[in-house]
Amino acid sequence: RASPRKDGPFIRVDCGATPETLIESELFGYEKGAFTGARTEGKPGLLELGEGGTLFLDEIGDLPLNVQVKLLRFLEDGQITRLGSTEQRKVDVRILAATHRDLEAMIENQEFRADLYYRLRVLEIRIPPLRERMQDLEPLAAHFLRELESNLGQKDLSLPDETLAKMRQYDWPGNVRELKNALERAA
Repeated sequence: RASPRKDGPFIRVDCGATPETLIESELFGYEKGAFTGARTEGKPGLLELGEGGTLFLDEIGDLPLNVQVKLLRFLEDGQITRLGSTEQRKVDVRILAATHRDLEAMIENQEFRADLYYRLRVLEIRIPPLRERMQDLEPLAAHFLRELESNLGQKDLSLPDETLAKMRQYDWPGNVRELKNALERAA
């Protein structure tokens, strides 16, 4: 929101949820007749649709190697080529990437490209699991309870001190998502 791109599009892509056979066409787009089942008029990719804004690649560790190569090329020169085309298009989009996977171990196992890793790793923000930052439990719980009040039409949802004390003793293997779901279940 503080970025000069704040008024541009913000597009989220879940690399793990998009089928391997479709992720390339989703990111880079395609021309008419590029493959069976394609739209007859072609389709711009998410990179193009993000022009002037930000593309958030969630779970980038799940991106297939062949698509990693194309993404690396885009990061190097800022140009994309739609599937079925030879024409390059300049695209101005910022890339953010996130993963829960150990990309360095994936590089060792040749499951993730080292050159892409280092190209993406301009700024790294590591968010520790909830169990390592229990000081965040209460403010996160309060935030989720406010959301639940709005979503469920309830008022004044809160947690007694003894409940918060018990919650601080729990390891939260499901991290913040588990906390949110536990609060929703309780509400």
